[in-house]
Amino acid sequence: MAARAEGTTGREAFFEVFDQTGSLKAAALQVGVKLSAAHNWVARSGRRAWRVEDPRKRDFYRLRGDGLGVRAAAREVGIATSTAYRWDRDVHSRLNPITGPGGVLIEYTRSGRKHGKLGFVPKPRPNQVVIPSKVNDRYLSFQEREDIAVLHHAGVSCTEIARQLGRHKSTVSREVNKHTRDGRYRAYDAHHTAMVHRQRPKASKLAMNPELGREVQQRLAQKHSPVEISRRLVLDFPDDERMRVSHETIYQCVYFQAKGQLKQQVKSDLRSWRTQRKPRNPDESKPSRFKDPMIMISERPAEVEDRAVPGHWEGDLIMGIKNKSAIGTLVERSTRFTMLLHLPCGHSAADVRDAIVKKMSEMPEELRASLTWDQGKEMAEHVSIKMATNMDVYFCDPHSPWQRGTNENTNGLLRQYFPKGTDLSVYSEEDLDRVARELNGRPRMTLEWANPAERMRALLEEHGESTGVATTA
Repeated sequence: MAARAEGTTGREAFFEVFDQTGSLKAAALQVGVKLSAAHNWVARSGRRAWRVEDPRKRDFYRLRGDGLGVRAAAREVGIATSTAYRWDRDVHSRLNPITGPGGVLIEYTRSGRKHGKLGFVPKPRPNQVVIPSKVNDRYLSFQEREDIAVLHHAGVSCTEIARQLGRHKSTVSREVNKHTRDGRYRAYDAHHTAMVHRQRPKASKLAMNPELGREVQQRLAQKHSPVEISRRLVLDFPDDERMRVSHETIYQCVYFQAKGQLKQQVKSDLRSWRTQRKPRNPDESKPSRFKDPMIMISERPAEVEDRAVPGHWEGDLIMGIKNKSAIGTLVERSTRFTMLLHLPCGHSAADVRDAIVKKMSEMPEELRASLTWDQGKEMAEHVSIKMATNMDVYFCDPHSPWQRGTNENTNGLLRQYFPKGTDLSVYSEEDLDRVARELNGRPRMTLEWANPAERMRALLEEHGESTGVATTA
């Protein structure tokens, strides 16, 4: 009983010291109990060890932010040099608890070695931010912010500071303007603010503002696009800064929820009916479309662009219903002269090759300089076309119809004769020649109201050629 009473007294004394210091080890040493027993007492009581923040630490970091060295700041606040260096290192590793937005205590920890597993990131507790053990070089480090504070306090310009740090001057300028208080830039406060803003994942603005989220959702249901919503909110709520959201934020929220049963809802909200982003940049590792290497439009001579030299053509296919029938189009860039390819047996690579070779053989060699096409599979025999017609064949970039603007505009005119969704196999070669003569007889504003047939006839007379190509309307 005596031993039990003595143990009870020791436990009470331990908790008295523990409640004052918050340190389990310090309380155990002061009372004279084993650490294992102290751990068991604390675990059974449901309490947690805490650490009293030294009030001198804030003063130390303030002086460091003002440009003082570690030793000078240590002497100023009255701490040991070893303690000062440890506190200074804490900014790079554990960091220090600070008060975040709304008075919430933000605690930082570091990912790294834990339980023998390299790269293990502990699960963050409430109000805790887990940051990488090594900050990426694209971000300013605490040491760089210290250098900025020292140099800025000395009156050095942002341009000179950036030159010494090897950073862009706008990076330093934004950093100084954003974190200067009372005429002083403080490195410690700036670094902690950056760490708070860098925490991931971040809650969406639409989730944090229910009123804004409901407004965006209602407008999406009315078939408004994200850009229209973003711009219209500024007009409808001119005095409420909380009702602001970028179109990119709306797109991210919409695409994020496009999973499972929500896909149909998302498809109905967006005009494009997409449930995920479509890559825009071509994949450089993608294999070539054809077995023979293509010559891209970037390698086309500069004389083709200004249309000063005739003989450069653009080509494409007009597709019929369900892509089962097609008509080929060839347009000369300088005269806008159009020829139509009859494809009665289909639009395979061999059919298109034979039709191009047949049609271009009617033109003089001087007017067969080059042919520009898209990367459709019908041009798989482009090498054979080049050998048969002695024309260089160039290919446009993927999804870039504007690189064949003349041909695209001509195809739009031809749709007046060959509407979309019709069977194009019903037209004979005579029908196509008749449409081509009529189209070539139409005056064009780009030709100063002359027509393509007149311009082509002048070229043929200049070369003294007589061909089978119909140049009369």
